[in-house]
Amino acid sequence: MSGSPAPVQGSSEVDPRKSVRERVFVVGAGIMGSGIAAEAALHGYAVTLEDITEEFARAGLERVRQALDGAVRAKAITPADRDAALRNIDLAIGLRRIDAAQIVVEAAPERLELKQSLFREIEASAPGTALLATNTSSLPVTSIASVVQDPGRVVGIHFFNPVLRMRLVEIIPGISTRPEAVAKARTFAERLGKSVVVSRDTPGFVTTRALSVLLNEAAWMLYEGTATKEDIDTAYKLGFNHPMGPLELADLVGLDTALSILDVLWDGFKDPKYRACPILRSLVQAGKLGRKTGEGFYRYPSAEEKPPR
Repeated sequence: MSGSPAPVQGSSEVDPRKSVRERVFVVGAGIMGSGIAAEAALHGYAVTLEDITEEFARAGLERVRQALDGAVRAKAITPADRDAALRNIDLAIGLRRIDAAQIVVEAAPERLELKQSLFREIEASAPGTALLATNTSSLPVTSIASVVQDPGRVVGIHFFNPVLRMRLVEIIPGISTRPEAVAKARTFAERLGKSVVVSRDTPGFVTTRALSVLLNEAAWMLYEGTATKEDIDTAYKLGFNHPMGPLELADLVGLDTALSILDVLWDGFKDPKYRACPILRSLVQAGKLGRKTGEGFYRYPSAEEKPPR
């Protein structure tokens, strides 16, 4: 799940003399998968970015390029850093080339059945020594790993969006995860310049659980008429020094993602504080998912709608 963006990491953290030529195989070229691929490639890993079709994989590579271009514009990395990172990435359709990977990071949508199906295939095809990681932000790692023959290899590595800017990684061992898998996951995250926290394998872990309550409470205040969406977001930004208001952040995360996570938390805890606000469910049913669809709590005009400067 996304958090409020922090400054992009500086190029001083990318030292080609310390390049690590292990291969990272990223399963899923969506927003999170492409961000993970960009970060790993920027730090010297050989990266394979995979998806089920060439169209999806190439769209993921374009997201990588855009993220790296943004880092160049922010003067966080140099054009040479960007070009070197892009040379470190190749594309794959399906899992056929996963047998060359030392680290596998699954970054598919937050659906338990999908992740379980993927991990059956990943275990069957990846080297026996490879680290198998899921980027889940809410689903129990133990449940994801329950379908594989050796669940001790599987660990949660929760990156945050946008990956190049967010310094935190949350590591979640499942009940059967071996200590050496946790150690490998920590080494990988720290080589990417991330700070690591470790959470027990409970629904939502530390960060998603806390953020979901914040977003949901803001939605309830809007639903109850406590204040306008603009005033709620302004109160959070100026009262708590948050860079984004909770409703703005929900639109960035994706309202469908926020709702899905709340449902996971409700199923896991049956605590009323995780009962999703009706306005959130209504917006999702209407296809208003936030920035990615052009409308959520707020509207986001397309390039055609924006007035000329």
